[in-house]
Amino acid sequence: MDGAGKNGVETMYFRCRKEAAIHNDRLNSRAGAAEALGISESSLAKHELGITKFVPVDLVALMADLYGCPELKANYCKNECPLGRDLTLATEVSPIERVTLNILSGLSTGKIEQIKQQLIDIAADGVIDSSEAPQMRDIVDYLGRLAKSVAELQLLCEKQLRDGVRR
Repeated sequence: MDGAGKNGVETMYFRCRKEAAIHNDRLNSRAGAAEALGISESSLAKHELGITKFVPVDLVALMADLYGCPELKANYCKNECPLGRDLTLATEVSPIERVTLNILSGLSTGKIEQIKQQLIDIAADGVIDSSEAPQMRDIVDYLGRLAKSVAELQLLCEKQLRDGVRR
């Protein structure tokens, strides 16, 4: 299989193709993958080696679908699209054990009840005043971490369910 970049770092595009090659022999070579994607082998090489910094969004979507690698889309949105940089997105597929523990610890009854009550107290008058702002930031950060764990679970399910269909 074609190698990683000159600095020895594998780009996500290369790594996802390499993983997909386990299920699709055509993806073992850059030439086969480029043909399946409808682009030149040299263009794919530039993306995989990190030579080209901008990968067209339609190509990212094609790669994600062909490689069965939904994290390519999320990674693009989080790291390459200027609109997505501030969004809470999962960009890697984490092991199910870690995702499950993160979600379950985030959903602990005591913490959720505390968050719920804090939100009720803050929202009661319809205004977030300056004394409530730090507490609201903490709530949003907490819920953002929980949302990221849920997004990781979505990526994991999408990838594993797709892999299950292939086998």
